[in-house]
Amino acid sequence: MPRFSAAVLAAAAGWAALASAQSRWDPGRAAAQSISEQTGGRLKLRGEFRSRMEARTGVGFGRETGIENPLFRTRLGMEYQAAPWLKLAGLAQDCRAPLYGRPAPASARDTLDLHEGYLEFFPGRKRGFGALLGRQMLSLGEGRVLGISNWANTSRTYDTARFYYRLPNARLEVLLASFVKPRSSEFNRPGLGDRLWGTYNSFSNWLPKGVVEIYAFRRDQNRPGGFSGTGRLGINTLGVRVAAPLAGALRYSLETAVQSGKVGEKPQRGFAWFSNLSRPVRLRWPVDLSIEYKYASGTDDPGGGRSTTFDQLYASNHDKFGHADLLGWQNIHNLRSLNTVHFTKGLVLNLMYNNSWLASARDALYNGQGRAIARAPRGDAGRHIGQELDLYAVSQWGGIQLGAGFAHFFAGGFLRQSTPGVNTRYLYVFQSYTF
Repeated sequence: MPRFSAAVLAAAAGWAALASAQSRWDPGRAAAQSISEQTGGRLKLRGEFRSRMEARTGVGFGRETGIENPLFRTRLGMEYQAAPWLKLAGLAQDCRAPLYGRPAPASARDTLDLHEGYLEFFPGRKRGFGALLGRQMLSLGEGRVLGISNWANTSRTYDTARFYYRLPNARLEVLLASFVKPRSSEFNRPGLGDRLWGTYNSFSNWLPKGVVEIYAFRRDQNRPGGFSGTGRLGINTLGVRVAAPLAGALRYSLETAVQSGKVGEKPQRGFAWFSNLSRPVRLRWPVDLSIEYKYASGTDDPGGGRSTTFDQLYASNHDKFGHADLLGWQNIHNLRSLNTVHFTKGLVLNLMYNNSWLASARDALYNGQGRAIARAPRGDAGRHIGQELDLYAVSQWGGIQLGAGFAHFFAGGFLRQSTPGVNTRYLYVFQSYTF
């Protein structure tokens, strides 16, 4: 990996220069603070520049050649409080993937475009009605059914209409969200062929120091929106998320969702479950311990008259099934542990382990975007997908964040039978500057 090694050295030099500059003067934050002060806090600027050098081997578990390339993302935005009852916000984004080796996918490259642009009515109210109309990066709960996938170079944004009512201990909301599909060399136009609408409600007084969220969504997708089967997709999802502390510094988080509706001509019946238990431990260096289990149903008879594969909707899957982002929340059992060591206030080291199995041996293995990547129709390849071990670190000085990570996926019996079974490795270094 000569190109990657050279990039690491260049990044290290750049990081040192950035950290040195940060300690003396932060031009982005200084300009944003000056403008905010001169306008009485009515105008706020924000920006980001992020670069990441990635190297992947065993792509597609051996079906594709390795990829070694840099990724660059630049954002510049503003928020303007036009009146006490009205806020305007906009964000431009430019994403590049030079040296990709083949046409870069939409998740890596999207030239200068409008990533956010919305009006928010009554944004400062703590009680009463509010609304948001326009394009927005939208994430609900822990991003398991609707998130932005910020680790992806382009990330995700939505054309939305949100109407909500705030109470001291609750927020009630109805919304329409249509995923904006990136067009690498064109303006990202609105499109309602792939959309989600429904309600998402949060209650903070049902559990001591906890939160309960209840949601009901309808997802519709037609052929122009991306559905490739006969007819169209129409899925109803009813879900609950709960997060609260326990005795002994423990904290738990649970989420479950059930689905009905239709996938083309087939009725849909899906189910998913998530559970997490975490606890901080006071040692010489504080450690956060976390263990979790996730499940999403699959279809036992893909040729039958019913689909029972859970539709993950617009999930943000980064880190949820491994740091290499190979798997999604469909037809899967997953066991994950994450141990985070805080060496200093700004330096964190993470060690993650994942072990995954198919829920149904005859259904496919799905990636983070919900696409099938391997299948054994007769169910004779076993259920064990594989294990992943990840080590990654992040350090932060003010608006500068530096990081590096390594992931190794050990192919299990299913992948060895249904693909070339090559172990996947993912290595990266990154830096970002935000204000």
